[in-house]
Amino acid sequence: MGRTYLVEEGIGQYLTELSTKVKPYVTGLLIGQRDYVIRAVRTPPKEQQQEESVGPPKLASLDEEWITTHASQVSRMLPGGLLVLGVFMIAPPELAKDGQNALRKLIFSVEKSLSKRRLWKPTEEEVSDRAAVQICSATKKVVCRTYDVQDPKSSAKPADWKYQSALTASWVALGCTVNVNIHIPLLATSPNHDLEKNTKNGLNRWSKQIEDSVFLINGQVKDEDTELLEGQKKFRGNTQPSSQFSDVKVLTQLCQGSSPRSTATVQVCSGSINLRGAVKCRAYIHSNKPKVKEAIQALKRDIINTLSDRCEILFEDLILNEGPQKKNFEREYHVLPQRLFVPVAGSSVMLSDYKFGDEAAGEIQERFVEMLDQPVQAEDMHIAEDISTVDICPVPDSPTDTQQAQLTKATLLLKLQQNMGLVVAAAVAVLASIFSFNYFSD
Repeated sequence: MGRTYLVEEGIGQYLTELSTKVKPYVTGLLIGQRDYVIRAVRTPPKEQQQEESVGPPKLASLDEEWITTHASQVSRMLPGGLLVLGVFMIAPPELAKDGQNALRKLIFSVEKSLSKRRLWKPTEEEVSDRAAVQICSATKKVVCRTYDVQDPKSSAKPADWKYQSALTASWVALGCTVNVNIHIPLLATSPNHDLEKNTKNGLNRWSKQIEDSVFLINGQVKDEDTELLEGQKKFRGNTQPSSQFSDVKVLTQLCQGSSPRSTATVQVCSGSINLRGAVKCRAYIHSNKPKVKEAIQALKRDIINTLSDRCEILFEDLILNEGPQKKNFEREYHVLPQRLFVPVAGSSVMLSDYKFGDEAAGEIQERFVEMLDQPVQAEDMHIAEDISTVDICPVPDSPTDTQQAQLTKATLLLKLQQNMGLVVAAAVAVLASIFSFNYFSD
């Protein structure tokens, strides 16, 4: 038996309007959670697509890279709990067969692109089906099929597509503020001082700490298999957008692993990155008997995604402004983009984006229209965080005489303690003073 997707009623009207405006076909993304589709977003048209007018309709011009890039951009704007559930295509009857083949290809391309950016892995019990929805522009008939993205040889399975009103009027929201202090050494052997690669490796190690953290929901540790709303009053008969909000505290373990013994490694570094500050995180869960496990998992992923995404955005901005072949590794100051949240009309779910300090409100509004096909009022954009600075600082090419003497002393101390399997704290402190530099400051 196939899946049944519950779809926000307004999506039907949105797809109908698209079928009358865009020729000869249009593609887009489906956004939601598990079996709940809460938004459909068309792929931004390219200039050459807008200029096409003559000749029979064909899918040869379908730009797979353009569509997958759009999916990556949209995924950054989704809070925890929401993801790209699939793709859709609106096309005339003569493209029905070719359209289904194109949708299958897009499903796997989009998933491959998104999975490369993730610092977390899907669990075994998670749904790996993705929806491929084809709408006939002439008859408005909807055909929904699913593919298992974990199986490259997966064949299409039929699925039901059912519209429902006020689907997102009362989802459960969870929010937290996470203090971040991540130290990432830049090894001297790292080619071309690859900041982006080293940062991703450091974030990958930090993400494992988040996965192992303890989460207090409204001040309590709850069993992961219990219902999130257990013991809370449920509001019935209210179709106005509202959400039950849970405040979450994240307790990160100081020590990792079960062994009390550890080994110190002394490495020659060309500098270091220090990400330090506080990030605002948010996740949404459908209100149909959500489990504590699902809610915490959604919030964990938002914590990991939001820090990873804004680092990606910063590096993309540096490449645009300074070029990819920057040779000099010098001390620099930058500002990480701030996170902002924007409400969705008729829904309790909010979407997010990232704003640099010099970006005007109009630029953010244009991005929401381009990426999510949604107009946004400037007064509805809520910036969640204070501005934080980034300090890129290399190690001097040659240490001073005093530093060299300190390094020699530290090395001797380490050798004396080697047989005992311990590291002298003073030696580590001396090494840190030489090789550790702040990358990110409040």
